[in-house]
Amino acid sequence: MRTVLDPPSSTSTAPLWFLDTLVTPHVPRSAGADRISLLESEAREGDGPPLHVHHDEDEVFFVLEGRLRLRVDDADVELGPGEAALGPRGVPHTYRVESERARWLVITAGAPFEQFVRSLSRPAETPTLPPATGAPDEAAIAALTAAAAAHGIEFVGPPLS
Repeated sequence: MRTVLDPPSSTSTAPLWFLDTLVTPHVPRSAGADRISLLESEAREGDGPPLHVHHDEDEVFFVLEGRLRLRVDDADVELGPGEAALGPRGVPHTYRVESERARWLVITAGAPFEQFVRSLSRPAETPTLPPATGAPDEAAIAALTAAAAAHGIEFVGPPLS
């Protein structure tokens, strides 16, 4: 994980490497008055964040390819292409890629989530998945937790296994 001193521009639509995920901001939050953000994500099987809560925004997942298992509160749902689900503001949620790869859209309104992604991203060297980094060490977990908290996101449990 890198420490960001000069994060990628909040208006850029260039692909980013966010941890082990390729993220393409198709509609950056700065594009409209409602600060709606549309990010396309692609990741490998097993990828997924810790169980977390967004305190400032809802998060919509729309699967384009592959399969995601989404946990919202205590309920799990598996999503395939063309299916969507909501991770509501204030409700613990997470996901896990259940296929070899998955590609999905994340839609949020407001600034925190997209800013969080940009704060930990680096410009993608190629429009492909970044090299896999494996499990983060304690310093990387601390940096990720601090960046999340700075953007209204609280980790409340482990990733899905």
